[in-house]
Amino acid sequence: MLQAILVGAVRGGTSIVFSTVGETITERSGVINLGVEGSMLAGALTAYAVGIETGNPWIGAAAGTAAGLVLALVHAFMVIERQANQIAVGLAVFFLGLGATSLFGQDYVSQGVQPFAAYAIPGLSDIPWVGPILFDHDPLTYLSFFVVPAAWLLLMRTGLGLRIRAAGERPEVLETMGTSPARIRWVAIAIGGALAGLGGAQLATAFARTWSENMVAGRGFIAVALVIFAGWNPLLTIVGAYLFSGAVAFELELQARGTGVSIFLLDAIPYLAVLFVLAALSGRRRHAAPEGLDAVFDSGAGVG
Repeated sequence: MLQAILVGAVRGGTSIVFSTVGETITERSGVINLGVEGSMLAGALTAYAVGIETGNPWIGAAAGTAAGLVLALVHAFMVIERQANQIAVGLAVFFLGLGATSLFGQDYVSQGVQPFAAYAIPGLSDIPWVGPILFDHDPLTYLSFFVVPAAWLLLMRTGLGLRIRAAGERPEVLETMGTSPARIRWVAIAIGGALAGLGGAQLATAFARTWSENMVAGRGFIAVALVIFAGWNPLLTIVGAYLFSGAVAFELELQARGTGVSIFLLDAIPYLAVLFVLAALSGRRRHAAPEGLDAVFDSGAGVG
């Protein structure tokens, strides 16, 4: 049972890993995007639809990534150029994604897509107990293993990463260097939206292998919460993502084994786990937040 839960944690957590890493980069620039859920939905439907039309899941995943990016750019325009309230815009972008995918996704419900097949890595997948957990997954799951450290290297070891962090901490320093904080935030939000779209693509074409209305089911909002859990550190995002998806796998295992616990209570287990962890860690994590987010948490104001 434990092995099944851990396999489910990795398999089901990949979409959240992508989205949480992307939102971490966005928030490091001083912007919070509650529209992650909408970008995931756009990525899921677009990847699924394009995958059906082309018969190629890679083209579908690329299209899903682009769809998530486009929706994030709507958020960027409103909060950076129009100085709109970030919280309100994020929710509006989510509802835009939900409405658009519900409308255009009707024809794709229950249709079959060419999915990403699981690929067992020779040798590594044969390692007792550990092999099936880590080395028998779809290609996008393997990609997520590299995205996490790559995001850390981007933020901590590159000039672009330094500018992203400066935009969230000391934008006036960027201005004295002749760099526009707004332009850096556009880039950070675009990266975040693209990764959220890729997360939605993985969910539809590799994990669930189907499309249904609102199939993301709150994973985008969980990703936003897990950024706080990770202390805005990309390396810790994978822990939070697997914690949530592991709780989902645990819930499904209990249902499959016919436990007498109410199904509604079981459905609440993953969300209760996230709330418990956030309640335990939020006090210690607050100091890790980029200073640029203070205004967002206080008033939700746009950014310059």
